[in-house]
Amino acid sequence: MRMVWTIGYEQTTMGAFLAALTGAEVEVVADVRALPLSRRPGFSKSALAANLAEAGIGYTHLRALGTPPEGRAAARRHDQATLERVYAGQLELPEAMAAMAQLADLANTRRTALLCFERDACGCHRTLLRAAALPDFTAIDLVGDGQWSCAVGVCE
Repeated sequence: MRMVWTIGYEQTTMGAFLAALTGAEVEVVADVRALPLSRRPGFSKSALAANLAEAGIGYTHLRALGTPPEGRAAARRHDQATLERVYAGQLELPEAMAAMAQLADLANTRRTALLCFERDACGCHRTLLRAAALPDFTAIDLVGDGQWSCAVGVCE
């Protein structure tokens, strides 16, 4: 069985975030945010890459797999239908198709976690991305408040 992990950093600390990833033996984080910036300390692109490297975890940013502004606004409103429509259009772009192929290559060779902000994978584009780019992979969503647990990623 091929597996991929997903993780959001909403409502967490860097320590708990790294503990979840190392506990799952993740080898590389694929940052799928369009804008890899954060007000949360340590979660902007350069600081995140450095924190992951200290933990022995690789980092790659796949900007083309991020959500366009309209999709991010829909996610904040919990408007899943709009998020799905907007993100489906994003994934049809040539640069997104190339990035999906890169993600598939990565996930086929290394234990990979998809990273975005939202804590709940079911309200985040990373679940849509996993279904589109890695349909034969089982998703494990890393979630929790300090006490991280794994839940098989099934959204209803």
